[in-house]
Amino acid sequence: MTATIDRAGLKVDEALSRFVETRVLPGLAIEPETFWAGTADIFARFAPENRALLAKRDDLQAEIDRWSAEDPERAADSAAQERFLREIGYLVPEPAPFTIGTANVDAEIATMAGPQLVVPALNARFVLNAANARWGSLYDALYGTDALPGTARAGGYDSERGAQVIGFAKTFLDESVPLAAGSWIDLAGEPVLRDPGQQVGPWLFRHNGLHIEVVIDRDHPIGREDPAGIADVLLEAALTTIVDLEDSIAAIDAEDKVAAYANWLGLMQGDLEERFDKSGTTITRRLNADRGELPGRSLLFVRNVGHLMTTPAVLLGDGQEAPEGVLDAIVTSLIALYDLRGLGRHRNSRAGSIYIVKPKMHGPEECGFTNRLFDAVEDLLGLARHTIKVGVMDEERRTSANLAACIHAVKDRIAFINTGFLDRTGDEIHTSMRAGPMLPKSEIKHSAWIKAYEDRNVRIGLACGLSGKAQIGKGMWAAPDRMADMLAQKGAHPQAGANTAWVPSPTAATLHALHYHRTDVFACQRTIAAEPIPGLAPLLTIPVAKGCNWSPEEVARELDNNAQGILGYVVRWIDQGVGCSKVPDIDDIGLMEDRATLRISSQHIANWLLHGVARQADVEAALRRMAAKVDAQNAGDPLYRPMAGREADSLAFQAAHALIFEGGIQPNGYTEPLLHRFRARAKAA
Repeated sequence: MTATIDRAGLKVDEALSRFVETRVLPGLAIEPETFWAGTADIFARFAPENRALLAKRDDLQAEIDRWSAEDPERAADSAAQERFLREIGYLVPEPAPFTIGTANVDAEIATMAGPQLVVPALNARFVLNAANARWGSLYDALYGTDALPGTARAGGYDSERGAQVIGFAKTFLDESVPLAAGSWIDLAGEPVLRDPGQQVGPWLFRHNGLHIEVVIDRDHPIGREDPAGIADVLLEAALTTIVDLEDSIAAIDAEDKVAAYANWLGLMQGDLEERFDKSGTTITRRLNADRGELPGRSLLFVRNVGHLMTTPAVLLGDGQEAPEGVLDAIVTSLIALYDLRGLGRHRNSRAGSIYIVKPKMHGPEECGFTNRLFDAVEDLLGLARHTIKVGVMDEERRTSANLAACIHAVKDRIAFINTGFLDRTGDEIHTSMRAGPMLPKSEIKHSAWIKAYEDRNVRIGLACGLSGKAQIGKGMWAAPDRMADMLAQKGAHPQAGANTAWVPSPTAATLHALHYHRTDVFACQRTIAAEPIPGLAPLLTIPVAKGCNWSPEEVARELDNNAQGILGYVVRWIDQGVGCSKVPDIDDIGLMEDRATLRISSQHIANWLLHGVARQADVEAALRRMAAKVDAQNAGDPLYRPMAGREADSLAFQAAHALIFEGGIQPNGYTEPLLHRFRARAKAA
């Protein structure tokens, strides 16, 4: 245990106290005594309520478990389920029609549509890459990925691949910023556009609110061969980035929290740097400067943790750990004062707001708690009311079913809603754990509730007036090496009325930007807003398998798929403290995984165990088989610790085992309590 220091009756870890008092407060001219006294007051007011809200979650889940186990057939009846959920207070009355009152929102969120990145706060290099992904080279994104058929030949520039890239890019220009006559392919001089209003500068254009810069460089190897001297096409890409303190990082103590907060501070002060070796050369990465009047960087959100976890970084007067989400709200907002006061090298929010994404809230009562917590933080920091904006992650069943009421609870500060398929599926399984065995994961994706969930999110958001004031987002494309598939499929998100969607890399953001040129999202929103909101019945349709008699081979295949995904992610989390990385799946396809993937896979096996689809021996065998596979997939990692053959000694293997066999009793099926427990043991060792 690290040393703690008394601060206004709180026991604050020395590392956190030193960080706040020597690196954050002095530049803001805030006295430590004043800050800690206000912080202690917030904890005194909100920690007991935080605990009460978690107890209510447990009480509701116990009621649902009892009701489902009594009569699974009844539980599968949406009408009966809705009546029951209203009786126990899980469903609340819909608010009267209203329009959100959010003000002072940056254009990237309110009036523009484009890609969004989510990046682990603990990795400075990734954070800088994401922040700098506001602009991306279309030539590079096409040349180096499978977005176009074939691959570039090794050994220098492949002119045939280059011609393929240039042809695609100029066809895109013809579609997005057409010339008054002819094609970009034949252009040899200055462009004259069909619509002169699209031209912002000599070679800078705007389409669907996004900028396109055509780079002229006749000394460049590509520009030298081009009739007009075009060397590249730059797209405005990742309009926004979420710097993540939650699902994509492994932060279990003050040391980890301070490292994450320090990177957020570097972003707000504008001096974050990272040096690394690339092919024998030391590279220094910094934040990009603005491009004249145009921003050079993504607008940054910060994602705090949810209400569940506590942190040993601060102990309350009664000796209990402080709610981690409350600490995040205070410290990340404090650090953001550097931006609000113009004390950094660059500006993040030109509208003068702080953007905090709040995940894993269950229903409007918990949203209201966050609203009042942010009120208190604003008062502590001397900020005008609703300076702190909130993003509500619609990833829990109780939130989905009460979404309008959740939005109403934060109606004057909401800047973002988002769907997250994996966490939402994990909660779907856990909430209805006793209603019956769930469909295989691949079939759950096509269940009735999924479409209702995605459609209701957009339509409720539009009905509450989010268009033009806030983002409506969709979830992640997880396969960073499959850009052709992304181009073919992810265009559905802007067509569905989402003015942002998550992608796994800056390259993917550049390519996903093409979808926002092909689709006028705000025109789609106007059409969708006139459509009715789907009712609750399809949303409450539980994805239980009826009349299925899976063969032993089918059961083993599903168990292997889940076990491989769990082990592949957990082994990096526990042994190396990596919360998000490209993890090979069972077919060796690299997928960007975070805790949401873990939640659905562990809950799915726990469900099948509960209902006798699989036996303990079947799961144990799958874990042993997949431990060997995951070991082989990581054979090239010098830091990797094999699991197969040493299962009794591998904390990672034991953590995966616990996530499954203790999955049914984890709060709402969350993985954090067990991950933190085993990671703490690994760090201590």
